[in-house]
Amino acid sequence: MSISSFAGILIGIGAFLIIGLLHPVVIKGEYYFGIKIWPWFLFGGIVCIIGSLLISNIILSSLTGVLGFSLFWSIHELFEQKRRVEKGWFPRNPKKK
Repeated sequence: MSISSFAGILIGIGAFLIIGLLHPVVIKGEYYFGIKIWPWFLFGGIVCIIGSLLISNIILSSLTGVLGFSLFWSIHELFEQKRRVEKGWFPRNPKKK
């Protein structure tokens, strides 16, 4: 069996890890910086999507695309996290105004 036989599994594991790692990044990002960091997620997503188009390796290209779209989704989650903090579901940073 070649590495391409495991491409789907590797992409699945990578997607799982990317999504799992971005969840706390969104929470901590909103806690320390608020929603004003959303352009960074947008920029990172655009860079990853463009990079995905330029990478010839199917596994790396797929994972870069997953990262890009996960960064786009993180923008939505950043605003949702703000709402969750307002509802008291997550702690508010006392140092932030």
